[in-house]
Amino acid sequence: MKIKEIRSMDKNSLNEKMLELKKELVKMNAQVSTGTALKNPGQVKKIKKTIARILTADQKKKQIDNITKIKNGGR
Repeated sequence: MKIKEIRSMDKNSLNEKMLELKKELVKMNAQVSTGTALKNPGQVKKIKKTIARILTADQKKKQIDNITKIKNGGR
């Protein structure tokens, strides 16, 4: 996924996508540990990067929310 796509998603969609990617990653890691060859070994790297992008976008949104609250003087 591209970072633009991730930024445009709402929080619920991001959480669903995160769970989906983590399940897929666990499944692939299980295949690797049992010695089965993956169809596309590069997919593991792509999934990890997408998870990192989602986490980064989530943190960025939280930081922006906190800054907005501070500027508005509210809690």
